[in-house]
Amino acid sequence: MKKTSLWLMAWRNLGRNRRRTLLTLASIAFGVFLAIFSMAAQDRNWQEMIDLGARMGGGHITLQHPEYLDTPSLSRTVTGTDALIEAAFGTGEVDRAVERLSGQLMVSTARESYGASFIAFDPEAEDVETLSYLEAVSEGGMFAADDRTGMVLGAQLAQNLGAELGDRVVYTATDRSGEIVAGLGRVRGILRTGSPSIDVGVVLLPLEAARGVLGFAPDEATQVAIFISDHRRSEDLAARLQGQLGDGVAAVPWFEGRPDLYTFIAMKVGGGVVMIGIIALMVAAGIFNTVFVSVMERLREFGIMMAVGFSPAKLFRLVVYESVWLGVIGLVLAAVLTSGPYLYLSRAGIDMGAMLGDSPTEISGVAMASQLSFGIYPENAVRIVALAFAAVVLAGIYPAWRAGRVRPAESIRIG
Repeated sequence: MKKTSLWLMAWRNLGRNRRRTLLTLASIAFGVFLAIFSMAAQDRNWQEMIDLGARMGGGHITLQHPEYLDTPSLSRTVTGTDALIEAAFGTGEVDRAVERLSGQLMVSTARESYGASFIAFDPEAEDVETLSYLEAVSEGGMFAADDRTGMVLGAQLAQNLGAELGDRVVYTATDRSGEIVAGLGRVRGILRTGSPSIDVGVVLLPLEAARGVLGFAPDEATQVAIFISDHRRSEDLAARLQGQLGDGVAAVPWFEGRPDLYTFIAMKVGGGVVMIGIIALMVAAGIFNTVFVSVMERLREFGIMMAVGFSPAKLFRLVVYESVWLGVIGLVLAAVLTSGPYLYLSRAGIDMGAMLGDSPTEISGVAMASQLSFGIYPENAVRIVALAFAAVVLAGIYPAWRAGRVRPAESIRIG
């Protein structure tokens, strides 16, 4: 018998019990549907969370002093920032690269004093794509690059200080030489992110003004923040940059700079993989049940086929081909079932604000978005489809082997 005839026979056999076949196809389609949406929610939301963390701090890769990560201090700096930025762009993979100062300071008014973190940056070189705080200025505005006294305070910090727009605020810090220095600022804007830890503890300053107060050189900074389009490339790119820059500068990928965020995401991704594995096992169990029951019901038929010249190998292939047909049709149905809702949710998402409440969950200072987004990496979609197809085909192996071991005389007599 030709192989094409065997494929056609396997196809016709699926219609012998249409109800069972349809239920099996539905289980495949629904299983792939669940796996795709589970992975799509993870891929997009973790990507957004990682990108937000990068825009809140040191980028996807941070160029900094080798000891800064373990013991942050304004005395641990990098120099030649223009050359570092040029080296970053020279890789061909960098979208943006900016220099910043960051550290701790004390802000004071006539009423109160509070400790806070500060980021000093050039507002002409940065926007919301590199510093997410810029889109959260709810009152006033951002200072100019040449503003010597401008500052932006977190909303809760301003309230604690009793400071309003235009008020004077004194900030003190330890400069790069270990001396206590002070600067005078005027509140140009109020930052309201909705994240309690940020609103109560962040101060934004002009880069050049902060350099002057802290005694930094014009090409000196605590970090160069590098931004790339795909955070998954950060480890490889950091290694390349480290090889170019030598031991005087550390190229730190985002997951080393934010280990708490990385651990949280890794745990969630691991849980998602386990869930997809469980779905695959459930689909495989359904296929196994369908094919095995079908084989047991057709033992007499198989016996007759072997009596008239069908070999065990052909019977084995026939049953495997039936599994292959189930896999192909099930995946086509899964594509039809999944494509519409996926296209809609990838644009609209799901509002989770009511579930999260007014205080969003924070991981390493990064707030989880109230909007659940969907978007799957193409390679993950391919893995899910391949896993589903493999599960369907492998589930038919034992029933196919059982069919090939049929004894013609015994099966005909039993039937």
